[in-house]
Formats: sequence, structure tokens, C-alpha cells
Amino acid sequence: MQTGKPDWWDEADSFLLKDPILSPIVSRYHGESLKGKGDVFCTLIRSIVGQQISVLAADSIWNRLIDMVGEINPANIRNFSPEQLASCGLTRSKSSYIHGIAMDSEKFLSPIWDNMTDTEVTKHLTSFRGIGPWTSEMIQIFALLRQDIFSIGDIGLVNAVKKLVPVAETKEDVLKISKTWAPYRTAASWYLWRMLDPVPVEY
Repeated sequence: MQTGKPDWWDEADSFLLKDPILSPIVSRYHGESLKGKGDVFCTLIRSIVGQQISVLAADSIWNRLIDMVGEINPANIRNFSPEQLASCGLTRSKSSYIHGIAMDSEKFLSPIWDNMTDTEVTKHLTSFRGIGPWTSEMIQIFALLRQDIFSIGDIGLVNAVKKLVPVAETKEDVLKISKTWAPYRTAASWYLWRMLDPVPVEY
């Protein structure tokens, strides 16, 4: 599994620098990039923590979770009950999802990811309780470094596109615009997030 800067990033940069909407953003942050950590389980847990809450709130909960369990891996998570995990600030449902996937981690981590299409990865991930399309897409972006992922369920991405293209009033409009960035929609997403946040988004 790739770690660090994706091997397709420079090609994505060159492609997006020609795009009239994104070229100013790409130019502003040129030299920065998405950086993969190669850890599907850790990215999963961080994504679940971050579901439907602010970045600041998610970071606070994440840090408390690390203080409690140590390194984020299935074995360490299994040392704690869902109730103990929830004491870090997680909702009961999120702590249940995290504990449940840690208990079933062998199956969760069983695929040979590089041999799977994006659709196959999504089907596998979303078969687990607590993983919906957005969480699956975060795993594909930040852990698997898939190059053409755009999450229409991510409010930050939707708002960023609307800010750049004020006539884009609906999610359907945003999705249509995003298709012009294929096959490098992952890089486009990263630059859109980068535009909104003072530090690069990580999961």
C-alpha cells in the first residue's frame, strides 16, 4: 500500500493547473499534497470520529481516544468496552461501530485492496455497520490513495465548489462540475479542502 505523496499526484497537479476553476487554488498550494499513511483501520476510526461534527471537535475526541487506547489498532481498541470508548466524547452509536469493527477486524482488513476496483472497495467497506458512503470515500482517499474520488456527501466539498462557482446551487450542480476534474477528483477534493482549512485535512 502506498504511503506519502501519491505516485499520480504530479500528473494530477498538471491536469488541474489547466482547469479554470481550480488552477488558482492549485497554484497557491503547489508543492503540498495529500499524504497517505497506509493504515486503513486507523483512517476508518478517524473517519467515524469525524462523522457529522466539526474538525475541532473531532480532533479533541481523537486526542482523548489516543490517550485512552494508545496506538489506534484493532487489538488496542478491543481492550476497551463501547462504554469506555464513548467516554472520550463519542456518541454511543459511534463507539459501538468502532468496537464492532475492531472485533471483526480480520474480515474488515482481509481484502487485497490493490486488486479491487473503487466499486468493489465501497461494497466491502459499506457492508460493515457504521460505514456509509462518506466514510468509505475518506478511506479510499486518505488510506488507499485512490485517484478519482469525490464525496458529494461532504459538506465542505459542496460548500467549496459553491464558493468557487456561485451558480452551482444544488448537489447535482456540484457533482456535474466535479466530473470535469476526473480522473483526478481526489486531488481536486484535497485542494478544495485546503482552500477552506488553515491546515491540510487528514483522516
